[in-house]
Amino acid sequence: MAGKTLKELFVETLRDIYFAEKQILRALPKMANAAHSDALRAGFKLHREETEEHVARLEKIFAMLDLTPRGKKCEAILGIIEEGKEIMGDFHGTPSLDAGLVSAGQAVEHYEIARYGTLKTWAGQLGLAEARTLLQKTLDEEVATDRKLSELAESDLNRKAA
Repeated sequence: MAGKTLKELFVETLRDIYFAEKQILRALPKMANAAHSDALRAGFKLHREETEEHVARLEKIFAMLDLTPRGKKCEAILGIIEEGKEIMGDFHGTPSLDAGLVSAGQAVEHYEIARYGTLKTWAGQLGLAEARTLLQKTLDEEVATDRKLSELAESDLNRKAA
């Protein structure tokens, strides 16, 4: 039974996360501008710089596969970003806004963690050692960002929202 290959699935998922990262690059400045907390604002700005590197790594992987970097519309990330926009609108000017921004940021991070974890595993399965290394580096950064967001929420932002 002929069917799609793991490599094709890998490329489709790579295009998905490439689209997602490009959308995240547009969303992070808006989130940073909306944040009341200096630490949260700085965190979003730092993560935007990291996200630029994530895009560059994905572009390296596309090049390794002799493919032009191209995104594939990802409804999941569009929905997650839309939820973040709703939080910014609904909670604008309230002490709960920063807690909501953390929640929105973590939803994005969890999506990325799932995608990068899968891609890393598939790269290993496909014998793409250099791609696997690049994906692991990005995965580590996404996990670290999620951890930092949790620390911010638990140390200060959730208490202020309450």
